[in-house]
Amino acid sequence: MKLTAIDWAIVAAYFTLSTGIGFYFTKRGGESLSEYFLSGRDVPWWLAGASMVATTFAADTPLVVTGLVVANGVAGNWLWWDFLMSGMLTVFFFARLWRRAGVMTDVEFAEIRYSGKPAAVLRGFRALYLAIPINLIVLGWVTRAMIKILTISLGVNPYVAVGICFVVTMFYAVAAGLWAVLWTDLVQFVIKMTAVIVLAVFAVRAVGGMTALKAGVAAHFGSESAGLSVLPVSVQNGHLSAYPWMPLTALGVFFFMQWWAAWYPGAEPGGGGYIAQRIFSARTERDGVLATLFFQIAHYALRPWPWIITGLATIILYPNLQDKESGYVHAFVDLLPTPWRGFMLAGFAAAYMSTVGTQLNWGASYLVNDFYKRFLKKNETEKHYVNVSRMATIILFGLSVIVTWQISSVGDMWRLLLALGAGTGLVLILRWYWWRINAWSEISAMITSFVVSFAVLGHFGPAFVPSVVKAGGPEGDAWVMIVTVAITTVVWLAVTFATKPEPEAVLEAFYKRVRPGGPGWLHISNKLGYGREEIPGGRLAWANWLAGVIAVYATLFGIGKIIFGEWAAGAVLVVIAVVAFAWIARSFTGDRFAPDR
Repeated sequence: MKLTAIDWAIVAAYFTLSTGIGFYFTKRGGESLSEYFLSGRDVPWWLAGASMVATTFAADTPLVVTGLVVANGVAGNWLWWDFLMSGMLTVFFFARLWRRAGVMTDVEFAEIRYSGKPAAVLRGFRALYLAIPINLIVLGWVTRAMIKILTISLGVNPYVAVGICFVVTMFYAVAAGLWAVLWTDLVQFVIKMTAVIVLAVFAVRAVGGMTALKAGVAAHFGSESAGLSVLPVSVQNGHLSAYPWMPLTALGVFFFMQWWAAWYPGAEPGGGGYIAQRIFSARTERDGVLATLFFQIAHYALRPWPWIITGLATIILYPNLQDKESGYVHAFVDLLPTPWRGFMLAGFAAAYMSTVGTQLNWGASYLVNDFYKRFLKKNETEKHYVNVSRMATIILFGLSVIVTWQISSVGDMWRLLLALGAGTGLVLILRWYWWRINAWSEISAMITSFVVSFAVLGHFGPAFVPSVVKAGGPEGDAWVMIVTVAITTVVWLAVTFATKPEPEAVLEAFYKRVRPGGPGWLHISNKLGYGREEIPGGRLAWANWLAGVIAVYATLFGIGKIIFGEWAAGAVLVVIAVVAFAWIARSFTGDRFAPDR
């Protein structure tokens, strides 16, 4: 691909802007750990929400979506669309509780909810586990995707180009902390969305318009509905059936189990990770809830269609391409003229840098706040901890480079992380609403999930592994999920009742701090004189959750119908979404949020 001076000027302007933001916030970010990792808890909802969306828009995301669409049609995206239901739980059940907890990281939660050595061990182990292996895997697959992008588009040594992106990202993440990450995320999100929308328009033009696109997709999949339907099921002769690529077993797991039972970065049951970090940084409890709601809407409803449309176009443009994911990059190289080539290249750099910046800052927060400060150096100055945080960010950067060379497939890494977190979701949810959960509940769930998932995946003796799992695909992944969740749940429940509950003083202190309410805390709330309290959001919480799920899915499907020319169906879905959003807005009007602390 040949870039003109104008294209290169656009890319240079983007890097200059990103670096300038890092310089601007360096002084403020270096004032304290709170400023460095939480922006002084003074972030408005729209900035925190935009940062959540930008972080999950990584360099690998358009490529993976293209691969899913080419293989299975639009409905192939249910492999990640189902996590909306977990995200809406975070909005209406956990966002305000996280904000009230007043912690710096979600790992720190262990020592306000539990007590003694088990709580300390859980905090330290989980900090190292998330900051190093999990974080580095994510950084590695994002970098691997960026290498593919630059290899195809520039035809130069991709490692040099990725090195430039990484160094610039590391610079502003190291120097200024979360303030720089948040503001660059906002800029990067605007650039990324503009670029992918423009590419989708050029892709449709290249195949001869929307009618030609639909005809080509129908020829590829055998029917238009098989390729363009948003649901992974069809009605034939009055009977509901799943498409061959999505067996009913897998469909049931995606809709009824995976979203609440499995821990996955960015879609943690009960909230957590960098989503929780943005909630902690929010100016008020209300800002935290609104930021998380905005993230669900933008992430699932507004962002996917430009990727999907381009992915569908690659079916026609590159029918013989071996690496289906790379079709997205080939479309960018072949279809965009100047100055859009430069803009798209800057967009890919932005997608890469927004994710890497967050992962570095988030991982360093665990290493410093939950390990170094907690167990090694407890009484140092804020300046000392900020300097250590900067050093931890650099170390994570170096380690991630090593991990990148070990990753051959992004899809395999997705599958591995889902399996490793299977079965832990329920305990992460119930720890907020049931007093009987203790530190051993979480510890046993993590250990069991890790061991069982590795065994079922075949890492501890292939003879044990069922043939359906060896075959891979959605059904194999579904059985890994079912077996791991079942065994893990039995084990952590047994451990919970076999070990002592947390001391009453610890439970009372946690309840007064967070006020989770609900029947699971009745004896504690009565003892403290609060009586029977409802959960935050009251009885409307479940209704709001359902309304949120309906609103986002209706928006997602409605936009798709309109894009494909089905105006009547699209209008009906949009009206349903508006009604659902109006319900949520009305409930928020009368909601009582806790005063800011």
